Amino acid sequence: MYYDEATLLDEGRYVDWLTHFDEDLFYWAPTRTNRLRREQALSISDEDGPAFYDETYDSLAWRIRRFDSGMAWAEDPPSRTRHLITNLIARHVTVGEGADAVEALEVRTNFYVWRTRLEREQDQFVGTRTDLLRPAKDGEDGPKWKVFDRRILLDINVLNSKNISTFF
Repeated sequence: MYYDEATLLDEGRYVDWLTHFDEDLFYWAPTRTNRLRREQALSISDEDGPAFYDETYDSLAWRIRRFDSGMAWAEDPPSRTRHLITNLIARHVTVGEGADAVEALEVRTNFYVWRTRLEREQDQFVGTRTDLLRPAKDGEDGPKWKVFDRRILLDINVLNSKNISTFF
């Protein structure tokens, strides 16, 4: 699934990539700050703080429609990307409490994304993703597991590229 997802992103097949996500998706990439060792718990913004991405399934679908419309000027001409996924660790977890508790699969991966644009623009994004997945609904086309929560932690705290219009 993860290699397929990386290939879809590299080929610009965003509509197909979106099928890997459930409709109640939380897709979030918080910002970071440099903190002293004793303050590391404060180095990553919380869900109410600033984020590179704070998306839902619908907002990602809107971004994809915008790419396809030709109105996403930051991606015309489109970037060339290479998504490398490594260090996959998966475990079963229980999400929620009491009657709302559900079984899920937590998958943590590291990523390296190389992006080139125009003649000389080159960007690198490195980080960790933590996904929560659940089985797709019976009879649903596409992947057998769907991501309903993706948390992306970039290793940078200052964005050096002109934009961050790539997906992770």
